[in-house]
Amino acid sequence: MLKQHVLEDIQKLQSICQQEEKIELKLNFDMLRSRKQNEVHDFFYYENNQLVGFIGLYGFGNTVEMCGMVDPSYRRKKIFSKLFSQALHMCKKREYTEILLNAPGDSISGREFLKKIPCSFTFSEYQMKWVKKELEDDNPFVTLRSSLLDTDMKMEMQVDMECFGMSLTEAAAYYEQMKTEEQQNHFIVEYNSQAVGKLRVSYDKSEAWIYGFGILPSYQKLGIGKAALKQVVLQQHQLGYDVFLEVEAKNKRALQLYETCGFDSYHVQDYYVYSL
Repeated sequence: MLKQHVLEDIQKLQSICQQEEKIELKLNFDMLRSRKQNEVHDFFYYENNQLVGFIGLYGFGNTVEMCGMVDPSYRRKKIFSKLFSQALHMCKKREYTEILLNAPGDSISGREFLKKIPCSFTFSEYQMKWVKKELEDDNPFVTLRSSLLDTDMKMEMQVDMECFGMSLTEAAAYYEQMKTEEQQNHFIVEYNSQAVGKLRVSYDKSEAWIYGFGILPSYQKLGIGKAALKQVVLQQHQLGYDVFLEVEAKNKRALQLYETCGFDSYHVQDYYVYSL
C-alpha cells in the first residue's frame, strides 16, 4: 500500500498538470490506495523532495494500462522517458500481452510523447457525469444487492468473460484484484430473483464511480440494464455523491443508455496500444 504522503504527492502533481493543460488525468486512485506491499506498480521521480514525475501501472488480467505525468516546470529533461523505460521493463517482466497507454484527449504533451514511441490509437473513452434528472424506479423485477464473496464469484467472472471478453484466467485474476481494493461496493443485478449481471461503485471523496457494469448477453435488451442503472444512480445520489462512469466511444448502445438516464460527457481519454 502506498503511504499517505506519497498519495498526497501524486494528487498535488496531478492538480498542477491538470491546471496547466486543462485536462483530466485518469490515475485510478482506488487502485493506488490498494497497492500490495512488495509489488512494484508505480514509478516516481523526485527533485528536492518534490515529486515532479510519476507513472502508474494498472493491470487487468493480461492487459496493463499505463498513465503518467511530469510537472510542466520540469519537462524536456527526459524525466518521463526515464520513467517510461522503467515501467515498460516491468510490463515485459510480468509478461503482459497488451500494454495500453492512456492520455487525456486534449493533452498536447501526451500526444507529443506518443508520436515518439511505437504505438497506435485503439479507442476513446468518455468520462460522464450524471446531471440531476427525474428518474423513476419503475421495474420491480430488477433489484440490486451486495455481492457475497463466495457465492457470487462465479457470476461476476461469467459477466467479465461474456461481456468484456476476458478468458477464465483473466477473469479470476481480475476478480481477486478488485476484491482487495478499498472504498468500493460490489453489487449483483437480479431479474426475477435470478443473478444476471454485476457492477461496482468506487468512491473518491464526494464522487461515486460506476465500473464493470455488465448484464449477461442472454438477458440483454429486456430493460434490465436501464433499471439497474437507475437504481444505483438514485441510491448514490441519495447518499450525497456525484455520480460518474466511463464508456468506450464506440459502444453506442451503452452511450445512448447513459445519456437517456441523464449522463453527460465532459472528458475524453484516448488509449494507444504499445507495439511489443
